Amino acid sequence: MPLSPPAELPVRASHAESSAAYQLPDLICFAHLHWDFVWQRPQHLMSRFARHGRVFYVEDAFYHADDQVEPHLEVKPRQHGLLVLVVHLPQRLRADEAAADQAQAEVLSAYFREQDVTRYVSWYYTPMALGKTAGFRPVLTVYDCMDELANFRFAPPVLREREQALFRQADLVFTGGHTLYEAKREQHPDAHPFPSSIDKDHFGQARREMAEPADQAGIAHPRIGFFGVVDERLDIELLGELATNHSDWQFVIIGPVVKIDPATLPRQANIHYLGGKDYQELPAYLRGWEVATLLFADNESTKFISPTKTPEYLAAGRPVVSTPIRDVVRPYGDLNLVQIAATAPEFGQAIEKALTQTQDADWRQRTDDYLATISWDQTWQQMVDLMQNRLPAQPAGSAA
Repeated sequence: MPLSPPAELPVRASHAESSAAYQLPDLICFAHLHWDFVWQRPQHLMSRFARHGRVFYVEDAFYHADDQVEPHLEVKPRQHGLLVLVVHLPQRLRADEAAADQAQAEVLSAYFREQDVTRYVSWYYTPMALGKTAGFRPVLTVYDCMDELANFRFAPPVLREREQALFRQADLVFTGGHTLYEAKREQHPDAHPFPSSIDKDHFGQARREMAEPADQAGIAHPRIGFFGVVDERLDIELLGELATNHSDWQFVIIGPVVKIDPATLPRQANIHYLGGKDYQELPAYLRGWEVATLLFADNESTKFISPTKTPEYLAAGRPVVSTPIRDVVRPYGDLNLVQIAATAPEFGQAIEKALTQTQDADWRQRTDDYLATISWDQTWQQMVDLMQNRLPAQPAGSAA
């Protein structure tokens, strides 16, 4: 999962430049992820919607230590005219969820009235947003269930209950992978799997000559890399054992550390934590790795994940070794595009094999053939088609 958004802010496409087939109204997205934190599924999809119409990306509220702060809205322009909305609240409301939700609802409703947002799609990444949207009346409700959030560390106890309420409201449910789809399809009659996809051109840059990033240039080879959020999903025991067993390999870990104590991370001399990087920088780092890894633990938080980094690594031309995450095994392991290993000895053997895999022309061709079948553009268009088919007809004479 890329770790920061692109820096440039392209101008949103005009109506004339937009696809003639696109007929969706305004889109309001309610998310648990900060737009500027990591560049992943919400950013890939919402930036595409924003090329064709107004998109409002509503983040969780920001609480001020000053209890005298009045509830107010911060509006942050981003790519293609997308607007990130953050409601600011006094600290005293943090302990009163109902009051906080009501305050957010009032601030957001006032803003949307000012912006003449009357016909819109509500798009949810978190069921917890239902509390602040009880009075909203969208023409279509979409739940893009990208993760099993209730299994994550520090998940709110009421999240499962809220999700059931969202299932009752949603017109469409999308899931971030096939395993998650299998878990959710029994809960909604109009659920569709949309696994992690790829921006091939961006990550394909790693197959060409690129300048070596300064903080990686001094690290010896071979380099075994990982990028992504460093949290409870990372198997730090596996990382530590691999580093101990293979002291001649250099392990490069890119990504912010969240929800876990950095002091618990293994600190062998051949493990290099480089922190979070901009989206644009990732191909240059990948270019300098011999092998890319998905070092995920086997726990509740990884049971339903569909890592975006799997096709990103492959598009960069890097051989990949992964723990047995179901949405990596299917299809990547089954197609023998990614090596799957459950234990440290197996993982080490798989890396040994991967170190020579770039010389395997058959593997590269099969990988590229598969990657040609997926893209974020295709995923977005398939979602748009489903949404347009579910939209109620507009009254005669109303504006598009």
